[in-house]
Formats: sequence, structure tokens, C-alpha cells
Amino acid sequence: MRSRMCATELRVPRQTETMALRTILMAGLICGTLDGLCALGLSAGRFVRLFRFLASGLLGPKAFEGGMATVALGIAVHFSVALGAAAVFFWASRALPFMIEQAVLCGVLFGVLVHVFMNFVVIPFSAIGRRPFNARAFVVQLLVHMIVVGPSIALTVRYYSRLKS
Repeated sequence: MRSRMCATELRVPRQTETMALRTILMAGLICGTLDGLCALGLSAGRFVRLFRFLASGLLGPKAFEGGMATVALGIAVHFSVALGAAAVFFWASRALPFMIEQAVLCGVLFGVLVHVFMNFVVIPFSAIGRRPFNARAFVVQLLVHMIVVGPSIALTVRYYSRLKS
């Protein structure tokens, strides 16, 4: 026989889902914005070229011939990756609470993992394909991921995890 759930029991999962979505969205937006600003700085402000490069992960070399729609696709790709990373950190932190308690350390380590995953899994399997290894670029981007990407996600997840939903 099925038991009936009261209205408050039905709201708890919805509140939890809302809190998770809000946390992931904010962490992804903050990370994507900060990482995008770093990328713009490192690319000497070549906004169009930077985001066409990101779109080339889906479109290949044709992305560099595209217009502003291709740039918009690159921005969407950039924020999709940031939101995906935020979701991974959020769900991992539910299983491993020390990721919230040690947010800075775990954020730095997560930044390293994101950078390695992007460079050795995502990019080689994208339309960009395998690129020649550039040690200087690898280290600079690694530092950005360790200082900006991972910690911004971890600290945002910690902040929203401590709020009452």
C-alpha cells in the first residue's frame, strides 16, 4: 500500500534541486566570467579571435571564417564548459564534504584537473584536434585554472552550500 506524502515532504526535493541549480549556475557564471576576462587579457584583447577559437572546437577551422554568430557560439561553448565544471564540483562536493570545508585547496586541485582534462581529453577529441604542445602556454593556462577557475567554483559552491534554501 502506498503512503501519502504531505506537501512539505514534496517541497524538500524541489528546494534541493533549486538550490543545486542556483549554486551550479552562479559558480559557472562567475567562473566563466573570470576565466573569460583572463583569456581576453592573455589574448591581448582579441575578443573575436578568442571566441572563434572556442567555436572551432565544434566547427573546426571554418569557425575562423564565421561572423558574430560564430563568436556567440564560442561564448556559449565557454560558459557551457564552465557550467559543466561547476556541476562536476558541486556533485562531487555532495559526496565528499571536505571539498567544501577545504574549498581553496580543493579548488586549486580541481583547477589542475579541469586544465588537464580540457587539454588531454576535450581538445584532442574536438574538431580542433591534437595541437603541438606549447609548454609556456600550458603553464600559463594551468596557473589561470589553479588561481581562477577551480577556486572560483569551489568558493562559490561553498558560499551557496552554507546558505539556507
